[in-house]
Amino acid sequence: MLKTTVDLNAIAHNVARVKEAVAPARLMCVVKADAYAHGIERCAPVMAQAGADAFGVATLAEAVALRKVIDNLPIAAWLWEPTEDLAPALAADIQIGIPSLAHAQALIAAETPTEAFVMVETGMHRSGVDKHVWEETFRLLADAPHITVLGLMSHFACADEPEHPHNDHQESEFRQALALAREVGLECPLNHLANSPAALTRPSARFEQVRVGLALYGLEPVAGLDHGLEPAMTWEASVVAVKPISAGESTCYGLTWTAESERELATVSVGYADGLPRAFQGALQVGIGGELYPQVGRVCMDQIVVDLGSNPHGVRAGDTAVIFGRGGMSATGLAEAAGTINYEVVCRPTGRTERTYREGASDAQ
Repeated sequence: MLKTTVDLNAIAHNVARVKEAVAPARLMCVVKADAYAHGIERCAPVMAQAGADAFGVATLAEAVALRKVIDNLPIAAWLWEPTEDLAPALAADIQIGIPSLAHAQALIAAETPTEAFVMVETGMHRSGVDKHVWEETFRLLADAPHITVLGLMSHFACADEPEHPHNDHQESEFRQALALAREVGLECPLNHLANSPAALTRPSARFEQVRVGLALYGLEPVAGLDHGLEPAMTWEASVVAVKPISAGESTCYGLTWTAESERELATVSVGYADGLPRAFQGALQVGIGGELYPQVGRVCMDQIVVDLGSNPHGVRAGDTAVIFGRGGMSATGLAEAAGTINYEVVCRPTGRTERTYREGASDAQ
């Protein structure tokens, strides 16, 4: 048994919680990467029912797939190439993000009525129309009668550090871009800058819409704060064997861990082929029967080994082993221990992991 369980009631709770917090701004629910590996087909309808005003994804293919699930709410996508075939996305009534002058030219050349957002560079230095061509891009779009520019969008680099001065800089740049866009004739009634941390901590950046992903899955976007979110995902494997090890003996490839005393080890059916990084060695504590036990030795392709000590709680083959989630480490706790972020941790379960859903009342931790 190797599975993730997604608590749909937790998803609904988080959407409602965020929507209330950011009102009156509209809530765009970001469901890229298969809803952060939570499953777009099941999560998106729950989000819609809980109050989503719109959806956002990265790629055009994701948007077209989502349109088959959500047929009555706006869907935006912003990661595409100017040479890409836009026809499927435009036929599905997808709102298109424009991240460069070349993208604007390609969208205009498609000669199809389209709603669009202009992504502007404000200091992230990733995607976005560069400041020196803001005006040229805005004027080009203003002169294209088949393109309706709904607004501008951009992305914070340091919103998870609310006091970071770069947040003020980026918001100021965004406001400058918006003023220029309106000056050249774009109405821009629906603008969005705030991601999860900014949406929850920076009211001035909410504008008419916020673009929230991480928080919807119950993961706190700002370290040290608690916005009342419920983690939705639990990743579980099985204990396949319990065996003794003597003092001075070692385990797994390279014999990188040696027992200091006689004890018992549990073999658990998850490895890097299933998305558990080899680099997580020594950071993971596995939950078994409500107790946490350290993972020791190498993370192998198919298995890990857990140190049970003297096994005082009687762990045995067939028990459930929690990698993260209910009954184990939180995704955030595991991320901190492993030197990464909770975004990555919840996207990790892959390979032979099966996804299941829980729809009853939530008591997520």
